[in-house]
Amino acid sequence: MATWLNNTGNNMKIIVVGASGILGQAVVKHLQALGHDIITASRNSGMERVDIRDDASVRALFARTGTVDAIVSTAGVVSFEPLSSMSTEQFMLGLQDKFLGQVRLALIGLAFVNAGGSITLTTGITGHQPIAAGVNATAVNLGLEGFVQAAALELPNRIRINAVSPNVLTEALPDFAPYFPGFGSVAGAEAARAYERSIAGIQTGQVFKVGY
Repeated sequence: MATWLNNTGNNMKIIVVGASGILGQAVVKHLQALGHDIITASRNSGMERVDIRDDASVRALFARTGTVDAIVSTAGVVSFEPLSSMSTEQFMLGLQDKFLGQVRLALIGLAFVNAGGSITLTTGITGHQPIAAGVNATAVNLGLEGFVQAAALELPNRIRINAVSPNVLTEALPDFAPYFPGFGSVAGAEAARAYERSIAGIQTGQVFKVGY
């Protein structure tokens, strides 16, 4: 292997937060097939437990895992509710969970990423193609993408940060198809390739769109 390639070989230590979800499972499977050492973390399952809404829980997670070569987040939920009936409490769900949860992982996790490593967050198609009842999802996804683009300019130690923005997953259509009329979809296995690109590539501050 060429000596100038950094962090593209096997045996990187990668933590995947949100590993129990449909997308998280696909990402874990893909990265494991590449030979990486994967630590899975979720709220209720996996090798580690973490609540991304809580600083202490995230700090405890990284205290247990130690330093890693990459942090991947496929975690977070949003509210699907028409604007006319959206309450501030419902809107805060997406802000506190998917938005601040992933930002929290990046801010706290930064101290545990090895030099030349990476952080990859997850947004989604609604950040660029709004849907009915999706105002919370659109706001959250665009907020995360703005965070990634600005944070990339300040990260130390050659650490990179990107976001992956997939279309609705094919495997999730039984639950989400009514929200995405006329949309295509993308298989989890295909979306997972974008996380490899973020981890093993050289780009930073990017939003990798998948399936749209």
